[in-house]
Amino acid sequence: MLNNKADTIEEYILKRLRQNADKQIELRRTALADEMSCAPSQISYVLSTRFTTARGFIVESRRGLGGYIRIALMPEELDQKQLLYRDMLGEIDEKTPFDEIKSMLEFLLENKLITRREAELIAQMSANLYKSEAAGELDAAERTRLIRSIFVTLAKIT
Repeated sequence: MLNNKADTIEEYILKRLRQNADKQIELRRTALADEMSCAPSQISYVLSTRFTTARGFIVESRRGLGGYIRIALMPEELDQKQLLYRDMLGEIDEKTPFDEIKSMLEFLLENKLITRREAELIAQMSANLYKSEAAGELDAAERTRLIRSIFVTLAKIT
């Protein structure tokens, strides 16, 4: 028997995944929240705690009017480092603050996926991109594209 709303949401998502031949589903957060009679934040909580890469899932989320949540069972052959970079890339958008980029770099550094020198260079370049955006020399979309390209490059050389 399910204990709480989070269990109910998790079971619903797992059932949908089992029913789909390609083991991937796409949901709308608000529609799912309405269907489950809960707040969208409860959906977010379940996704962030129960559908993690450590548990064998890949979750991609886009917010906004055209937003969606894509949940897939992780293919066996995907490397954990690649998944980490994929998750980071999914978090980098036009609204991502510089502090979050720095946190990502610190995580990579602490886990010995990049060197101190690489972390400092990327942090400085990212800071300059944020400053250029603030000065009106660059728009948020271009800043985002450039920062994402750095993380793509890191993923390729890891």
